[in-house]
Amino acid sequence: MNISEKNFNKIFHIFLCVIAIAMIFRKPCSLLIILFAAFNLMFFKKLKYSKKQLILMACIASPILLELLLFWNNDSFTQGLKAIEKRTSLLIFPLFIIGNYQRVNFLKIVRTYVIGTTVIMFFFLIRFVILFPDLVEKYLNRIDLWEMGYQFANSIGIHAPALNMHLAFVSVCALYFVFESFKNQEKLVFKISTLFVFLSSFFFVLLVNTRMALINVLLGFLIVFFYEIRSKFNLKKILLTGSVIVVLLGGILFLFVQKNPYMKEKYSSVTFAYMDKVGKLDEIDHPEIKVFNSLVTRISIWKSAWELSVKNLPFGVGASDGKPELNKYYKATNQHFLAKYEFPTHNQFLDFLLKFGILGPLVVALYIFAIGYLGFDLKNGMILSFFLIFFTSNLTDDFLLRFDGIAFSGLWSSIFASYWVQQKIILDKVPVAV
Repeated sequence: MNISEKNFNKIFHIFLCVIAIAMIFRKPCSLLIILFAAFNLMFFKKLKYSKKQLILMACIASPILLELLLFWNNDSFTQGLKAIEKRTSLLIFPLFIIGNYQRVNFLKIVRTYVIGTTVIMFFFLIRFVILFPDLVEKYLNRIDLWEMGYQFANSIGIHAPALNMHLAFVSVCALYFVFESFKNQEKLVFKISTLFVFLSSFFFVLLVNTRMALINVLLGFLIVFFYEIRSKFNLKKILLTGSVIVVLLGGILFLFVQKNPYMKEKYSSVTFAYMDKVGKLDEIDHPEIKVFNSLVTRISIWKSAWELSVKNLPFGVGASDGKPELNKYYKATNQHFLAKYEFPTHNQFLDFLLKFGILGPLVVALYIFAIGYLGFDLKNGMILSFFLIFFTSNLTDDFLLRFDGIAFSGLWSSIFASYWVQQKIILDKVPVAV
């Protein structure tokens, strides 16, 4: 099958942009990934691999490679295959994206992703207002504000922490483009539109309102700002732009907190309530009301997961048996609240320790910290922010169990790796001064 290089590059780029934007929709995105794989298989001769690329591909594919290595440890052959199937994107993305690294236009993909995702969020916000007026009225009257972000995310069909992990990265990238628009002397209309997209993206992070995402997005802003200052490009202009952004962000945050007083409670008393009840949640009156999303529940889960993991070293209980075995342990230790709601580990390092034993957390660390290395080596604030967001998110959740975490990280890791390879090739071509 013949296709011009120009058309192939265009289709390849469209695939990456559309998959990135569609990541919050599991079924459509899964179909797009299959089509992306089929498209690249038809033109497999265009793929190119070097030793550096193969190492990067192995790092990104390491979770699924570990599953294949310890597949024998599953009690159920069928469930073991299902666990592998969930992570096939960790083979598809590095194989075809890094294999076509020279076609990846990093900044253009990120810009399209930021704008596209923000537009989609506006669409779903309008849809939410139209379809759920009773909920909107309830929240405007400051009733059950704790559920607002989760209800909004559910209306889209995604778990709130997962959605806000995506939105945090969108907002950090949007800030980068604000600085770029002011540095590059763009037209006023373009500057205003870029600033509007950024402020809108931050508003959606606040709307969904999950704790780790809000902390991460603020830290991500600091990282991007730090690297902008390090660029030494018109420091006065960067500081002026940064000051304006701080004032605007502060205003939005202040107004949001005023309209949503539950935020003060959520980030203080609710989060740290009943810390003396670790492992004894059933002693709390109605724990599903008082501590369902509190830190004490997370720590109780982690304690159980750690104790069970230690009992099953060195190879763990198997990829398909992690959650069932943890639920059995809740019952065996008379933790009825945890058993009733069948809580997963809520920590990716512990989840892999439970399932795969000693190798599990090592592979998670390799997978996540490889992203950090790429960002640090490239001195790129967006990539480092992604690393921070994904690393911290997996300390309080287990996103390598979910499509929106597996595919999300696999896609962007492969794009980052391709960008890294491009920059290394450019550096290798620069003549060394004698």
